[in-house]
Amino acid sequence: MKLIVLTGIPGSGSTTVLSKALEEVDFLHLNYGDIMIELSREEGLAEDRDDLRKLSPEIQKDIQKIAAARIKEQSLSQNVIVDTHCTISTSAGFLPGLPSWVLEELNPDTFIIVEADPDEIILRRISDETRNRDSQRASDINLHQEINRATAMAYATLTGATVKILENHNGELDKVVPMLVETLSV
Repeated sequence: MKLIVLTGIPGSGSTTVLSKALEEVDFLHLNYGDIMIELSREEGLAEDRDDLRKLSPEIQKDIQKIAAARIKEQSLSQNVIVDTHCTISTSAGFLPGLPSWVLEELNPDTFIIVEADPDEIILRRISDETRNRDSQRASDINLHQEINRATAMAYATLTGATVKILENHNGELDKVVPMLVETLSV
C-alpha cells in the first residue's frame, strides 16, 4: 500500500487536480486538518480550526502525532493520499506543515507538489468568493512555492520519499490530471 502526500499553496489548484485524479485511481483521500479536527472533537478539545489554533502548542503537537498515526494505520490496508500544507506562510515566516514528529509517524512514499504561475494563482484567489484571503504579490507567491520545493526535499531526505512537482496551468487540467494519475499508479 502507498501513502502519498499532496500539497500546493492556496490557489495552485491542488484540490481540483486531486478531485479529478481520484475519479481514476483507488486511493483514500484524507485531509490532514480534517483528521486533526475530528480527533479534537472526539476528545472535547476543539470544534473547528479556529478552536484548534487556540490550544496550547503541546496539545496541538499531540493531536498532530495522533492524526499521523491514524493516517499511517489506514495506509496499511489501502492506498492513502493526504492533502495538506507543505509549509504555512505566516507574518513571522514560514512554518513546516509536517514537523519531524509527523513525518516519523507518516513515513510517506512520495510528496507531490502542485504548482502554478504566480499570476494564475492571484487570479484564482481573486475569483474564489468562498475564501477571504490576504492579497499577495507574485514575488511572494513565487517565494512560497520555492520554499515548498526546498521543504519537500528536506522531508524526502528525512523519510526516503520521492518528490514530484506537477504544473497546473489554467486550461490544462486535462494535462496535469493524467500526470498525477501516472504518479499515483507507479
